Amino acid sequence: MANERILVVDDETTIRELICSILTQAGFDCRPVTSGREALALLHSDDSYSMVLSDLIMQGMDGLSLLARIRQEHPDIPVVMVTAVHDISIALAAIRNGAYDYLLKPFEGEQLLAIVHRAMENRRLKQENLAYQTKLESLVAARTELLRRALADLERSYDITLEALGDALDLKDAETEGHSKRVTAFTIAIARAMELPHDHIRVMARGAFLHDIGKMAIPDAILRKPGRLSPEEQEIMRQHAQLGYRMLRRIPFLREAADIVYSHQERFDGTGYPRGLKGDQIPLGARIFAIADTFDAITSDRPYRAAQSIPAGRREIERYSGRQFDPEIVQVFLSISEQIWQDLRTEIEVQPPR
Repeated sequence: MANERILVVDDETTIRELICSILTQAGFDCRPVTSGREALALLHSDDSYSMVLSDLIMQGMDGLSLLARIRQEHPDIPVVMVTAVHDISIALAAIRNGAYDYLLKPFEGEQLLAIVHRAMENRRLKQENLAYQTKLESLVAARTELLRRALADLERSYDITLEALGDALDLKDAETEGHSKRVTAFTIAIARAMELPHDHIRVMARGAFLHDIGKMAIPDAILRKPGRLSPEEQEIMRQHAQLGYRMLRRIPFLREAADIVYSHQERFDGTGYPRGLKGDQIPLGARIFAIADTFDAITSDRPYRAAQSIPAGRREIERYSGRQFDPEIVQVFLSISEQIWQDLRTEIEVQPPR
């Protein structure tokens, strides 16, 4: 405790001198001042004081007013109030307002030193605790950043794996080559135009990209059949939405995307499959996807017809607004310029193979 600096505030010369004499003999560096304002000025210019001993009843700024200013401007400096016995209620008020303790006049040197040592030890423990908390927060922040980077790397690995799955599906269903990438880009474009949160868009993008993953379980004889499917074959083909959902729902980071896969063949008027969902019962991502999917199908080449123009695709989407598609999302889709759709198609078509 030696060499700790203590500020003594008292307008009575004898009290100041007595306190400073005791503290100095104990090895403390004591600075006496006569008023609260002088004490504040000194603390403002020199922040090396370890504690303040202040009288309660003083001319001008009293001890309670000084305490309030110190608590506001120097909250880490403990304040001990020195008071007469008949001021005990005021001393207790000072404790409630943040004073560390109080010392009753008249006092013995041992009493003064005991309370000073306790105040110093309390301050030291608080400083050590603050340093520990600061170090802990820094360590937690560093580890959180490492975890964030690790999760970001893991997420990139997931997305690379998903793209490989999408490419595998395109190879299996050559008729729709590049469809997964285009419909994902279209879904993202609509979702961004709706100003949806980034995390929601990411989930929708994954659901869009994997929407047909259930077709991996459909027999090739049905999936690649050149002619019209029989009613029985159509029923099997329709199972791909539920099959895809079953594949993805057990994967934690794809659980939300799985709902889009499950619902991507639903129609806004309730005539879709597999559950006949209607309106807002259909997940938002699936409602957005439905427009992106149909738009890509219309504007892409198929064995049975040539691709139609982007304006024709827009007209077809508008035509089925309120029936197949959510009318509010249709309006957002129509607000996006034709050039954006063309640019997205071109960008995906020129991407080099991985």
